[in-house]
Amino acid sequence: MATSNNRNNDRNNGNKPVDTRNKYCRFKKNGIKYVDYKDPNFLLKFVNEQGRLLPRRITGTSLKFQRKVAQAVAKARHLALMPYVTDALK
Repeated sequence: MATSNNRNNDRNNGNKPVDTRNKYCRFKKNGIKYVDYKDPNFLLKFVNEQGRLLPRRITGTSLKFQRKVAQAVAKARHLALMPYVTDALK
């Protein structure tokens, strides 16, 4: 008596594309222990076009390093190495 409302039968029925790659924390993979706020080119990888931080679910960064990235971006913005807001950053 399987009905169409049964969630167990409808798992992964096209919600997630087949060719997606696994997300990983680039800091853990490369052995980076310190997020350098003086390197704005590296920090731009974690910022979208408007200058907002990209969330963990998109970048794959672990919680520990996401906090460090946020702190480094804040320091870089304070020292005018990165803009706070922009129309077209990339």
